[in-house]
Amino acid sequence: MNWKNENKSWWTPRRMMAAKVVTIGFLTLLLMIPMMLIESLMNERERTAGNAVEEVGQKWSGAQTVLGPMLTIPYYTTQHSEKSGRTERVVEMVNILPDSLDIIGDVRTEELRRGIYEAVVYRSTMELRGTFVLPPEVPLRPGDPDFPLEDAMLNLGLSDLRGISEPVAVEWGSTQKTLDPGIRHNELLNSGVSCLVNAQPLAGGRTVSFRIRLVLKGSGSLYFAPVGKTTTIALRSNCRTPSFTGAFLPANRQVTDSGFVCDWKVMHLNRNYPQVLTGSDRQEAIEESVFGVDVLQPVKRYQQSMRSVKYAILIILLTFVVCFFVEVLQRRHIHPLQYLLVGLALSLFYSLLLSISEHTSFGLAYLIAAVMTVSLITCYMAGVLKLRRTAMAIGGLLAGLYVYVYVLIGMESYALLAGSVGLFVILAVIMYVSQKIDWSGRDAA
Repeated sequence: MNWKNENKSWWTPRRMMAAKVVTIGFLTLLLMIPMMLIESLMNERERTAGNAVEEVGQKWSGAQTVLGPMLTIPYYTTQHSEKSGRTERVVEMVNILPDSLDIIGDVRTEELRRGIYEAVVYRSTMELRGTFVLPPEVPLRPGDPDFPLEDAMLNLGLSDLRGISEPVAVEWGSTQKTLDPGIRHNELLNSGVSCLVNAQPLAGGRTVSFRIRLVLKGSGSLYFAPVGKTTTIALRSNCRTPSFTGAFLPANRQVTDSGFVCDWKVMHLNRNYPQVLTGSDRQEAIEESVFGVDVLQPVKRYQQSMRSVKYAILIILLTFVVCFFVEVLQRRHIHPLQYLLVGLALSLFYSLLLSISEHTSFGLAYLIAAVMTVSLITCYMAGVLKLRRTAMAIGGLLAGLYVYVYVLIGMESYALLAGSVGLFVILAVIMYVSQKIDWSGRDAA
């Protein structure tokens, strides 16, 4: 028996072609392993960048939230003691929120470096102006012994006291005071500054004005609580990429290449707590009402790199399809190992993209990585196929794929539409070219 001839008769061109298609599919799936490793590396680098930024923020000063000011007034009441069976006089605290609160702030951002990573921090100069008036539910008379207004405290909540850059002074009516660290007798605020003020002028329905100058450092975000019956806030900054978040968005905003200008106006009807507060039962409601602006540096390179990885299987598979068509139509043999080497070069593109983008812009990094990958594969295919023009055509098609993916990455609203139309066109081209292939092997017979 002639095993050689029998083996040749079994290994027909049709079966060879089917085996090559299966091999290409297997190699494509195999190359997803390095792609998963690269994707994991991207996630790790993004976490490292986030940790570096957080570490800089912790040493500089963290995110800042300005709560207040609030006027905390002691008052005496009587309670029956079950222990002694007698009625005792105890002191309680009532918190009065401002009748009006106007904040004007200038926020200057700057970049601090931690290794190859950049963290955005800010210095803010703010002026808090407003008035206090006793609401009708707190009926007071001058000299009322149950409400010692001369022992009132002005509390200003600040989330990170390390950010205070200058002494905090308050102009209370016609007197000047300096606020000291620590919150006094106010369960609504966790940290901040305070001072003792004379609130006796409030008795009888009169109004007391205040003005506080605050120089505050921070990082990440700057938030405010709308504690005034009418709260207006106006901010200006050199930050070009603000993100307005929280319970309320600005009534007006203008973002340009030189920075942003915005303002808010919030009434007491827009929040879920009154002007007079006791205890800490409304602390959660106050925290839920905060709003402001994030001034984080957008680290888009990692998100863009991750988006590009999503298209890796498309580029690898289409490159293999082009090589397969060249192999069949021009009757050239490409070994599975050579397919694998081409696939590894395509996978290495994403590692190059990630590493280069950490030192330059994403667009330039994408261009450098694409040129390196396309040049490598073009030169390699020229040596494998011994057809320079065909290798150049493969390189041109690969370059076109990279351009197509880059355009998709940069799109927001129309990414799905552009991707679907592009895939439709690619499929149509593949279907057209595949018509020229003798899949049944009749011509060879």
